[in-house]
Amino acid sequence: MRNEVRVLINEQQEFKFDLDGQPALPHEAARAWLDQQFVELDCEPLRASGKVLLADKVLVVAQAAGARLLSEAAWGAAFARATHAVLDKPVIVIDLSLMTISY
Repeated sequence: MRNEVRVLINEQQEFKFDLDGQPALPHEAARAWLDQQFVELDCEPLRASGKVLLADKVLVVAQAAGARLLSEAAWGAAFARATHAVLDKPVIVIDLSLMTISY
């Protein structure tokens, strides 16, 4: 089974991270990494209630990072590993133009 995270910036730009052969990131470490990025990138909750679901956090961190950070090998790989660990699905597609995540 393949394991990958794809981030679609728009119709012309996509980042694909192949996670096969990568060591699994522990769930709590992945959550902590995403929490840190959420704060460092000055992200805002998607929901008016202020509640931040893990999927929402992945979306807004990817959106704030944009192509600039996603194209950095180390940051992109860390994002993909953290996303894979917290969402626990083999194939994850993040579409930033639609602000959706599909599995």
